[in-house]
Amino acid sequence: MKHFFTKTSVFALVVSAGLLVNSSASAVDVKLTDYLAYLDVNHGGEQVRIQRIQDEDNKLDDGFAKTSRKCPPFCIQPMKVAPGVITVGEAEIFRFMDRELATGKGMIVDARTPSWYKKGTIPGSVNIPFTDFVAGEDAPETIKALEQLGAVRRDEPGWLTSNFESLMAKLGWFGADQKTEKWDFSNAKQVVFWCNGPWCGQSPRAIKGLLELGYPAEKVAYYRGGMQMWKVLGLTVVVPETAAAVAMK
Repeated sequence: MKHFFTKTSVFALVVSAGLLVNSSASAVDVKLTDYLAYLDVNHGGEQVRIQRIQDEDNKLDDGFAKTSRKCPPFCIQPMKVAPGVITVGEAEIFRFMDRELATGKGMIVDARTPSWYKKGTIPGSVNIPFTDFVAGEDAPETIKALEQLGAVRRDEPGWLTSNFESLMAKLGWFGADQKTEKWDFSNAKQVVFWCNGPWCGQSPRAIKGLLELGYPAEKVAYYRGGMQMWKVLGLTVVVPETAAAVAMK
């Protein structure tokens, strides 16, 4: 099955038609892209505007300004984190927010542990720690995480059903390749995972754990830049404790 992020022709048509272009874009000096000044997304029931810091002299002065961390565990991650999973950048994230996230077909998952999440997250993200995806297929936290992503728990299929679905999966018929003996991923969401940056292994571990559980790779994407690149570009960050959206330095 074709990965959802490769269906770029529709996005190209949206951009060329001007449907994603802000009418007030000319009033903003530091835009998101050449056609997009800002983007409004839903975060916890509130509208949050994603835009860039307008101060062109602004520089990072927190932990994300660091260039070096001990490896392991903070080792540089590959561009391709797993077979079938596409790596995306910020422009693709904006597109995903405007389409899949806005229509409820997709989710953006902050795969970091809660202590990191509380310091600030990308608007529209849901915090599901990577540990929930590697706890074991029958672990309560894993089951809850999969259900959050739209997977449906199945009753164990009988011998006849199991063999029939195995054959259909090989042929690519009737969506059988979207099912395992324990889970039905037919209506599972398209998901983008991210963590702290190219040196962070939390979202790669979440993705690999999710795939081992049978989640279709074509429904998964990896934002490798993570929080570090998000902040380097001066993009809006939400601090969960205060529910405030800030363009953090």
